Amino acid sequence: MGHFRLLLQVAFRNLFTSKINLLIGGIIFFGTLLVVVGGALMDSMDSAMSRSIIGSIAGHIQVYSDDSKDPLALYGSMSGEPDLAALDDFSQLKPFLEKHPNVRTVVPLGTSSAIITSGNTVDLTLSRLRELYKTRDDAGETPALRENIDSVKGHVRQMVELMAAQTAKSEQELGGGANKDPAEVEALARARTDAFWDTFEQDPYGALELLENRIAPQIPDGDMLELRYAGTDLDAFQRTFDRMEIVDGQAVPTGQRGMLLSKLFYEEFLKLKSALRMDHIKQQRELNQKTIATDPELQRWVKENQTQTREIIFQLDPLKTREMVSRLQKLLGTQEAGLEPLLTRFFTLDDDNFDTRYAQFYAELAPLLELYRLRMGDTLTITAFTRTGYMQSANVKVYGTYQFKGLEKSAMAGALSLMDLMSFRDLYGYLTADKKAELAAIQKQSGLTALNREQAEEALFGEDSGVLVAEAASTDIDDRAAFLGAEETLKRDDLLQRVYSQQEIEQGVALSAAVMLKDPEQLEQTMAELRQAAKDAGLKLRVVSWQEAAGIIGQFVLLGKLVLYFAVFIIFVVALVIINNAMMMATLQRVREVGTMRAIGAQRSFVLGMVLVETLVLGLVFGAAGSLVGSGFMAWLHSTGIPAGNEALYFFFSGPRLFPSLSASNLVAAFVIVLGVSAISTLYPAFLATRVSPLQAMQTDE
Repeated sequence: MGHFRLLLQVAFRNLFTSKINLLIGGIIFFGTLLVVVGGALMDSMDSAMSRSIIGSIAGHIQVYSDDSKDPLALYGSMSGEPDLAALDDFSQLKPFLEKHPNVRTVVPLGTSSAIITSGNTVDLTLSRLRELYKTRDDAGETPALRENIDSVKGHVRQMVELMAAQTAKSEQELGGGANKDPAEVEALARARTDAFWDTFEQDPYGALELLENRIAPQIPDGDMLELRYAGTDLDAFQRTFDRMEIVDGQAVPTGQRGMLLSKLFYEEFLKLKSALRMDHIKQQRELNQKTIATDPELQRWVKENQTQTREIIFQLDPLKTREMVSRLQKLLGTQEAGLEPLLTRFFTLDDDNFDTRYAQFYAELAPLLELYRLRMGDTLTITAFTRTGYMQSANVKVYGTYQFKGLEKSAMAGALSLMDLMSFRDLYGYLTADKKAELAAIQKQSGLTALNREQAEEALFGEDSGVLVAEAASTDIDDRAAFLGAEETLKRDDLLQRVYSQQEIEQGVALSAAVMLKDPEQLEQTMAELRQAAKDAGLKLRVVSWQEAAGIIGQFVLLGKLVLYFAVFIIFVVALVIINNAMMMATLQRVREVGTMRAIGAQRSFVLGMVLVETLVLGLVFGAAGSLVGSGFMAWLHSTGIPAGNEALYFFFSGPRLFPSLSASNLVAAFVIVLGVSAISTLYPAFLATRVSPLQAMQTDE
């Protein structure tokens, strides 16, 4: 013990006596700081991203068919939608998975994408006018309904005049309208005449057809949008993923068809673009401290709002136009009468007036506008490719919007809308119970007989071929009866109002199952046991973790860790070489001291221990300093957070800011690495020190 105490005294005495020791200490200090801070940041990001993926859709484990051609990629892949084989009956898979003691809940899933159209402003107004006329035909005309029809007609007529004015302006700026379709020019001219509007009530549907087919397409502000959605048991999904919250509207009633749009999708693609740009400017100013004066993107949004006022102007009927002009005149303190110059002036924004104008926009102007092209309760027509490649459409009622708390701005977690399983199965091309019943009714009504391959030849060419082949007979078709029959069928089989039992929801196909665990620490063990249980039961299933199910997104943090570890490896290889050379120089400088110690009786083991202990003390002192500074830096980051500079980082940070934390494992790893590198780099110099003889030491001047 006294021997070791002596070595420590010598080590501390020599700690700051040499510039070489300070060089070595500096390398150890910065190396430790890098390991502590880098390791803590990567672990925190890994934990945050796992919360994003697990809490948004993946669960801890995903289970899907082993017959699938592609691996599961919940957030899409570089090659498009993965080709997954269906799980034929979720009602059989669910109890199998729930038998495992560590499984808490199982939720059916299926992801896909579809095309929807947002419609342009003229389309939406004409659709509203058509519905008013249908209401009049069905229920009769009332004074309130007449007033409503006249108001919307006035709005449409004003739109036509605005289109004509903008067309003339564009032709003047571009030098003529040679590329304009003559039929469109003639239709626009006709729609502006008094005769067209005076005779509108004589044939409103014919007039609407002209406006819808010839006028509305001339306004190219309708968008074809890609909608990514997940079909699921909506009630089970909301119970399982507790970060989910309804923002607008309401949840889809239990057992009914319907969908919840992603709040992010609803805002980004269905909101009035002028309002959306205002929101983006506000967000960038507040969250990322950007300014209009210095940021080109904010300046571009301001310019677009100044020049792209048509979407607002076309929304307003004559009464609302007068009210909008009045409000803008009051806000701007001007007597300007034109709506377009007033809007341009209002949207002339800078850092001094933005907050005031933003508040004025939502308080004064927004109440006169339709901020969204789709309202809660509207029915959305969704067109998607089925699994066999043909197009399939379905009408789905939108009950509300939802988001995951903390991931409101994440495009990856927030881009997925939710749909009931029955509608998902229809769009994906699976034969649901409703489809089977519909086909059976058609077959019974038409008298068709289903034949298998073996029966087809005999039925067509055999003695009883007359059963299938018959002479065609001409007859009159009662169009009205056929139409009314179809209408009655639609009313009778109104899928949007039907309530499905839980058994009906679960008895059908799904593409995967999300599994939430009671103890996530046993993830690997649970996966292995589920794989073995599936193998024993003869079920062809793939069981993958949340990270693998997320596809390329789930590999980002792993890649980041590898980059960090490689950087640490390179730094410490360099450090090892530098420390080794520095210790060699330090040993050569102490030849006389070592020789004197040998001359008075110090053994080689003492000299070896002295050099090693000095290096370890150096590593402990400067390593502790690096760990202390790194811990302080991480404590500061934990309190202030690291802002997500863009929407992609929202997902990786599991929110608008990452609050990293430091664990004991980060400190232990730093100390082990630092002391290991220090000890290894000292072995050769220490060995040289033990070879110094007293005679050599006495003969040198150093």
